[in-house]
Amino acid sequence: MRAVLVPGVLALLPEYAGLEDPVAELRAACLDAVGWLGADVTVLAGPQGRKVAESLLGSRQARPTAESLLGSRQARPTAESLLGSRQARPTEVEARPTRVDGASYLVVGNGSARRRDTSPGYVDERAIPFDADLGTRLRTGELSGIDASLARELWADTEAIARLDGVLPPGCACTVNYEDDPYGVQYWVVRWEW
Repeated sequence: MRAVLVPGVLALLPEYAGLEDPVAELRAACLDAVGWLGADVTVLAGPQGRKVAESLLGSRQARPTAESLLGSRQARPTAESLLGSRQARPTEVEARPTRVDGASYLVVGNGSARRRDTSPGYVDERAIPFDADLGTRLRTGELSGIDASLARELWADTEAIARLDGVLPPGCACTVNYEDDPYGVQYWVVRWEW
């Protein structure tokens, strides 16, 4: 079984691309990781994340062309394209998925968006320690106990990540393909295999 975590950043969608891709390295890591998943993929995401997941999964059949990536001429990403509308975030966690042999999971979520002056949210001193803890949890597969209330305060999208608890066996093999905070939002691209 395999699982991949990607961020639900709208800048990954072709309609948000500009002349210069503001998230080129992140996009490449996401496309590579999603291409690694099997044919039977379960998406764990809120409404915005599902849109990103569908776009990334669709790219497995037809990689986007330069023309499709340059559809809009937006030169710089907006806070909304990097983080998304706060109203678009899922408000409740759905039932946990059940483990199915041979299945793959595409999980959409990200860390805090209040890390530094360029973040969409005001700087919050709790953001960096929160992200460090979340990064450790992602690496170990121990996803229970993520503070959902603090995550909401820090504009972190962790609901779908928490839904992996009980699916990922603790200590399963993990590869971090991307870890950075462009524009002050913590993103990871992570692969698990067990």
